Amino acid sequence: MSNNKKAKSKSQVPPRRDVKTRLDKWLWAARFYKTRHLAAEAINGGHIHHNGHRIKPSRVIQVADKLTIHKTPFTFEITVQGLSIRRGPAKEAQLLYTEQEESIKKREELAEQRKLNAAQFPHAERRPDKRDRRRIIRFKNVNREN
Repeated sequence: MSNNKKAKSKSQVPPRRDVKTRLDKWLWAARFYKTRHLAAEAINGGHIHHNGHRIKPSRVIQVADKLTIHKTPFTFEITVQGLSIRRGPAKEAQLLYTEQEESIKKREELAEQRKLNAAQFPHAERRPDKRDRRRIIRFKNVNREN
């Protein structure tokens, strides 16, 4: 084969529909969690619901299943569009699901609200040092006495 004719790159391969995939593996492959262990902990903790019900990490999911994923402070309501047994690039992972319009709108509103709150209540540029801590303690004690 000449250099001009290249095979399809891995990122262009469509998601498979015939593969059986555990939920914890799918969440990892779809890049909702960095490790399968974190995905399994989230499932066991009740942060993931499958078609409205709590489930176990070993549950086999299928195309068209509806998942609700609670990752504080955001909630993702998604529909499974494809299955994968490996963790690929982010563009490939996005092909595995579609998020409902309501969910996207809620997340964007919450993100905007969080941005406004952060601008309104800025954090200190650094942690207080020993001198600053003593001043804080003195200030708190003076206010308690009154």
